[in-house]
Amino acid sequence: MSVSYFVRYEGRAPNLEAFLSYYRQHHVPILGSMPGLERIVLHAPVESRDPFPVTPDCFLFIVQMIFGSREDLDRALESGARALAREDAGNFPPFEGTVYHQAALSEEIFSK
Repeated sequence: MSVSYFVRYEGRAPNLEAFLSYYRQHHVPILGSMPGLERIVLHAPVESRDPFPVTPDCFLFIVQMIFGSREDLDRALESGARALAREDAGNFPPFEGTVYHQAALSEEIFSK
C-alpha cells in the first residue's frame, strides 16, 4: 500500500494547452523535489463511449502524487518544496474554478 495525494482541478482554463505546458514544465519539477515523493501521475479526461448511463465528472485534470507512507506525505506537505509549489501556483496561466486536495490510502486490488 501507498499514500496518494490528489490535487483535482475542477473548472476551465481559457488556454488549456498553455496551462498544462506550464504545469508539466515548471510546476512538476518543484513538486518532484518534495521529500519522499515516488511518482507523479497526471490524469486528463478523455472522451469515451460508455453504453450505460453515467454522470461524467467535470474536472479539468487530476494530479496524483504517490508516497510510500503517510509519514512521507506529512514530511512532503511540511517541506520547503511544498511552500514553493504553493507560491508557484500564483504563476499558473489563467484558471477559473476550484482546486481540491485529498490524501488517500492507495491499495492496488487488481492488476494483470
